Amino acid sequence: MRHVHRLIIVLLVVLSGSGATIPSTHTSMVSLAARPAADVAGESASAPRVTKLLVFVVENHSLSQMRAGMPYTFAQAERFGYATHYRALRHPSLPNYISIISGRPHGVTDDKPPAAHKLHGRTVFGQALRAGKTATVYADGMPRSCARSDGGHRYAVRHNPWTYFVDERAACNRHDVSIQRLSHDITAGRLPNVGMVIPNMCNDAHDCPLTTADDWFRTWMSRIYAGKDWKSGHLAVVLTADEDDRSANNTVLTVVIHPSQHHRIVTTALTHYSLTRLCEDVAHIRHRNQARHAASMSKAFRLPV
Repeated sequence: MRHVHRLIIVLLVVLSGSGATIPSTHTSMVSLAARPAADVAGESASAPRVTKLLVFVVENHSLSQMRAGMPYTFAQAERFGYATHYRALRHPSLPNYISIISGRPHGVTDDKPPAAHKLHGRTVFGQALRAGKTATVYADGMPRSCARSDGGHRYAVRHNPWTYFVDERAACNRHDVSIQRLSHDITAGRLPNVGMVIPNMCNDAHDCPLTTADDWFRTWMSRIYAGKDWKSGHLAVVLTADEDDRSANNTVLTVVIHPSQHHRIVTTALTHYSLTRLCEDVAHIRHRNQARHAASMSKAFRLPV
């Protein structure tokens, strides 16, 4: 019987090439026979569940500015997925970073260092660790783990929000590390369940052009695409901006990179609290603070979490 099916498929393909009319009930068989088996298998298999999330944050540019000034990044956005109505929460930088990792700004309205803002409560990193998951912050240019003041190579502590949470100081000291660790974790397939990558003041487009940030992101994504976590299908990468330059009502480009995404454009109104919620969804931890009421990025992007 199997040989008969093969013969029928061959005949149908021959007929389709000759211009003969083929009954509609057999068109799907022709389609399958005429296409590579790998393509068919790829369509039938669903994307693996997201168990690891890596968030990149750049600085102070709107969606339109990032789209024009970061061609590699926007190419990834078009290939995978991006949001057109994703808004940062306020100005300046620090309240946005604090809100992303904790679901609320904790009353912070400025960019002062941790000595001025000793915050209490849980972050998505601390929650993940308490749940038996992994969490890591990779900070570019940081001179030592969980550094609570500016220094090193253009490191800005206001862009590293975990350093502000005194109740998780021990975890920060252990898991808030230099970006050199990122290369090792990519190669070893040990990226965390919840991770954040903080560029320095040049590579985040704060002090340097957007093209610099774009090239920097390209370098890291090239490594990530070659790494075990990406190849497993379980890693999702998000790139967003902390805020815009006050020119676009705080609407920023937010890109979601995962095998489940294919030219997806999300028009749902999302915010940094939606990103908090996504971190919690991936780590399977409780939604806290404003993340409980935020629009779900998981649902908006149809991410398998």
